[in-house]
Amino acid sequence: MRIRPNTFIHALLLAAVTIGAPAARAADDPVATQVRQIQIKWETIKFTVPEGDKQTDQMNTLGAEADALAAKYPDRVEALIWDGILTSERASMVNPISALSLATRARDTLEKAYKMSPTALDSGAPTSLGVLYYRVPGFPVAFGDKKKARHLLEQATSDAPNGLDAWYFYGDFLLAQGEYAKAREAFSHALAIPAHPDRPLWDQNRRLVIHEKLDQIQAKL
Repeated sequence: MRIRPNTFIHALLLAAVTIGAPAARAADDPVATQVRQIQIKWETIKFTVPEGDKQTDQMNTLGAEADALAAKYPDRVEALIWDGILTSERASMVNPISALSLATRARDTLEKAYKMSPTALDSGAPTSLGVLYYRVPGFPVAFGDKKKARHLLEQATSDAPNGLDAWYFYGDFLLAQGEYAKAREAFSHALAIPAHPDRPLWDQNRRLVIHEKLDQIQAKL
């Protein structure tokens, strides 16, 4: 799939990612508790609030909350990962110029998280980075890079064999590159991963999209 500059926002919307890596939890860890709350709010807004001004307002409010948490705890990788995810999400809801600025900030935040721990939250950092690199335009419009995306997503699936998002986005990348057989394998692997008992909303929605992607592949093959 070739992404034109004027479809940049739509690409980011699909990327936002982004990503539903499980947040670390511990009863005596207030940071983990706050990250978990951000995660739950993101899922609720993403999957139950219709797209439009209401969803945008709620996502911006949650994004500001994630920004504050990451600023307060810059040494906590899970806070950085979710700040990157929310920044990517917010990028999908603004004009192209602002979208690029937010996407770049999301990339920088996720790269910090990646350097701290590439395996944290089921490889949340390399998964989210990989999505950004393959779904935003390349030079000279933006920083998109398919080679980097492939490397990051392959690393994510290797380090997180039971990471639903890692396998979903790897499959989506392969599908976008026309590698249908490999994409089908990645999606099939994703569906074989046990359902996440604590995150039914995210889990069910992700699997629904995977089935739709498999139908697309079947039609092409």
